[in-house]
Amino acid sequence: MSSPSDRTRLIASATRRGSGRRPVNPPLERASTMLSDRAELMRDDADGPVYGLDGMTAARELRAALAGLEGAEGAFIVPSGLAAVTVPVLALTRPGDEVVTTDAVYGPSRRFLSRYQAARGVTTRFLPADADAEAILAAVGDRTRLVLLESPASLTFQMVDVAAVAAGCRARGVMTVLDNTWAAGLAFKPLAHGVDVSVQALTKYVGGHSDLLMGGIAANDPRCLSAIANAIEDMGWHVSPDDAWLALRGLRTLPLRYAEQERSGLKIARWLQARPEVSRVLYPPLPGSVGHDLWARDFTGAASLMGVVMKGGNEAAGRRMLDALTLFGLGYSWGGFESLATHETHQMAYRDHPPALEGELIRLHVGLEDPDDLIADLERGLAAFAG
Repeated sequence: MSSPSDRTRLIASATRRGSGRRPVNPPLERASTMLSDRAELMRDDADGPVYGLDGMTAARELRAALAGLEGAEGAFIVPSGLAAVTVPVLALTRPGDEVVTTDAVYGPSRRFLSRYQAARGVTTRFLPADADAEAILAAVGDRTRLVLLESPASLTFQMVDVAAVAAGCRARGVMTVLDNTWAAGLAFKPLAHGVDVSVQALTKYVGGHSDLLMGGIAANDPRCLSAIANAIEDMGWHVSPDDAWLALRGLRTLPLRYAEQERSGLKIARWLQARPEVSRVLYPPLPGSVGHDLWARDFTGAASLMGVVMKGGNEAAGRRMLDALTLFGLGYSWGGFESLATHETHQMAYRDHPPALEGELIRLHVGLEDPDDLIADLERGLAAFAG
């Protein structure tokens, strides 16, 4: 008998059997103080939380659903996607250690590594964004404690052979953390490919409606889980019950939204690829795009987030393009139901190894609007870009 699919598992987790009648969704409990019936129950090893910081029913159910989605022994939730990255790095490194990552790591993650971690005595080696598994493993040295990966990478969407890096790191006694936000824990399973810790911004596809901030952390190794739990406890990270409830609701429809947005994303990517104003579309599911072979081998689906490298242009042209859009909103984050556009060329200046781009870099997130309407909107934007 085959195991349930992600779609079935996420829905079934909302309908656990109990005694008598029960709501489909968990109750929304707002509490800081928890009252115990007897003094002997006022201890951390008692059944259920002894203080609101430990999370109410919605938070516990969300953690269980995330663990099932990721194929993990345990999962945690923290107040932002950035915190999902920083907590494992803090938990697993010590002064004198080194982190290896690539130039295309998520911008706030890079800032954390370069500013906070550097002041704490943890150094970071930033490799070129297109570094392959061999180059990443060659950079691992005696002081390397952790390799932080993103695949696809932020903004320029390079892919890496995650299984090869994870296996090589494990052989060297080095931990791996993968930011899996693009795949939403759905289209790629980092832990099944040997990664130690899978993290994602639940703010994005899991939340799905651009109305909450949250991060998820999943792992299998008991020592790793214990270290992360201790870091969360020591720093007092907590997710509100309202946000946990909303994220759990978003998780139920994640497979449907993700698949629909992938279909629209591919249609728009193919259309853009044929446009004379466009030099390249950076979208791994698109044949001929960066990392397509690795995506086809390892992934079962795709986000609708992509980069568009224009033919020439300048900052003014990029702004004209965005200003001409009416359906694509101008806003950061992504993964919600709405389409978004950002101008990202300036972000390349922060990299140690800036890529050679033929023109301006535009990032698009394709939402749940009709793709034909979005294409018409992009036609207006491209006309404005050309001037």
